[in-house]
Amino acid sequence: MNLKQRIEAFVKLGEFLTQFSTERMAKKEDSEFNNLFFDAFKMQIERSQEYNGWFTKNNVLRALESWSNTLTTSKLNKWTSSYTFNEKRPKTVAVIMAGNIPLVGFHDFLSVLISGYNVQVKLSSNDSYFLPLIAKFLEHYNEDFKGRITFNKEKLTEYDAVIATGSDNTARYFEHYFGKHPNIIRKNRNSVAILTGNETQKELELLGEDIFLYFGLGCRSVSKVFVPNKYNFDVLFKAIYKFKEIIEYKKYENNYDYNKAVYLMSLFNLKENGFLMLKEDSQYASPIATLFYEYYDDFEKLLEKLQQDKERIQCVVSNENAVDFVKLGNSQKPELWNYADNVDTIEFLLKL
Repeated sequence: MNLKQRIEAFVKLGEFLTQFSTERMAKKEDSEFNNLFFDAFKMQIERSQEYNGWFTKNNVLRALESWSNTLTTSKLNKWTSSYTFNEKRPKTVAVIMAGNIPLVGFHDFLSVLISGYNVQVKLSSNDSYFLPLIAKFLEHYNEDFKGRITFNKEKLTEYDAVIATGSDNTARYFEHYFGKHPNIIRKNRNSVAILTGNETQKELELLGEDIFLYFGLGCRSVSKVFVPNKYNFDVLFKAIYKFKEIIEYKKYENNYDYNKAVYLMSLFNLKENGFLMLKEDSQYASPIATLFYEYYDDFEKLLEKLQQDKERIQCVVSNENAVDFVKLGNSQKPELWNYADNVDTIEFLLKL
């Protein structure tokens, strides 16, 4: 199976996934895969919240919709054209996945297979149902995938390299256990936004997507905003009011109530609107239903600070014209070449 055939398989997967969007789940009559896979995917979407309370139907559909928009011929060709793939004896790469948002480990899975390697996956118990279905789809479309994809619930064995995603605590374990192998080990990261005070209401509404999508659980979710001195937070609260229904979700509401009680007992000064708390804090990782903020005087000095803290930051969201900034509303829409932690996964794999 060559690169062209691998790309073709993922394009077919992307086309199949177009049937699942936040607007509707609609079966296309001309899909050759529906008899085997449509109902299976639909059932898992409907039941996803039973297995993980944060995996609401809408959030799962958002994740599938995002990948259906990404797995296109043009994007896959653009991504892979930057590399030289050597069709040699395939290596086996162990991928240890997180489970904070739906299909969060799919990019690693895709990267290993698109490189022509075998993947041994250790799924998170929080997200263990969709990827095996996707593997079945790929194996059905091209039998050469059979034997290249394995899921391991026990101890990982017989692998040439490791890609592991977890917290700062689990990273220490990963480094100890997998340190003798070529590896990519990811730790906690958060995303931040820089506001200038000149944003329109529409732009701030887009920032709301960056804050609230997936309940703020993703590493690309904005957990902190930097604002100029004397910033008018009423403008921000007005713009994000459209997301008020998030408080109706019980798990989110429980976190809101708990964190608010903790803050108030600690006599912290909060700004809040009934579904989001704003707390001035120098840290990057804010709890659920909380957005940290910090004032800045000088934009260039702020950039220097963020550069110094780059190992703790996944992406910076801002409409300012600066290199590597993500536009408001786009933090959860990375391209294939926007690698987690800015580590080029394909380059790592091709050097094995």
